[in-house]
Amino acid sequence: MTSFLPGFLTMASLIVAIGAQNAYVLRTGLARHHVGLVVAVCAVSDAVLVLAGVLGIGGLVTAHPGLLTVVRWVGAAYLVGFGVLSLRNARHPKALDADEAVPSRNGVLATVLALTWLNPHVYLDTVLLVGSLANQHGPGGRWWFAGGAAAASLAWFTALGYGARLVAPLFARPATWRVLDVAIALVMFTIAATLVLG
Repeated sequence: MTSFLPGFLTMASLIVAIGAQNAYVLRTGLARHHVGLVVAVCAVSDAVLVLAGVLGIGGLVTAHPGLLTVVRWVGAAYLVGFGVLSLRNARHPKALDADEAVPSRNGVLATVLALTWLNPHVYLDTVLLVGSLANQHGPGGRWWFAGGAAAASLAWFTALGYGARLVAPLFARPATWRVLDVAIALVMFTIAATLVLG
């Protein structure tokens, strides 16, 4: 059980970084549309990826570097597309409107799945790094480490998704959305460039 806290802290340090997934969770939380679905997909996905790392999938990926290359390029293309969409939104920002059309559940699900599973960083951080660190805690300790990592993911996405409403008044102004969208676009382009450049 002493491995639970190191697992929690390791995952927390990795997951707090701003990225496409966190930006989408924040946006969903601000709009208050399908927040539970988005939080659940992110948390369950991380738990599955940590489990895969603990079970040794990281070794499989390392043995087949071509697989990681494909994921890297697909992920970079997706991030660029997401960045372009954010810039387009920044050109015509809208205030937070409770009466605006609610996005479809399927559309939200497809977006959050793509942002999670097409992100090569998730494989490097969650599968390879967290998985290898977990396995250093021995046969029993590795599962506590993995449990701590999964708990950190659940806590973070829940806080981000449901805590976003606390800053909702700030996002009642179109200018705030413009700043957020431009910042998201810059982060997406930067991550995509780092993926392409290796």
